[in-house]
Amino acid sequence: MQKQEVKADMLYHISLSVAKSMLENGAISQTDYQKIDTILLEKYHPYFGGLLSPNALTL
Repeated sequence: MQKQEVKADMLYHISLSVAKSMLENGAISQTDYQKIDTILLEKYHPYFGGLLSPNALTL
């Protein structure tokens, strides 16, 4: 895994953790969370995040 891939994966997980906190606090709905996850997957193309996300993009 290259440095750039590690950074993308890290940024995806950090961003998603903010969205998860918002979901747990009732600031966003489950649907909003899923949309955010999909957007973040498209933006960062995380290696591990893509494997773990229920919204993972398929090739």
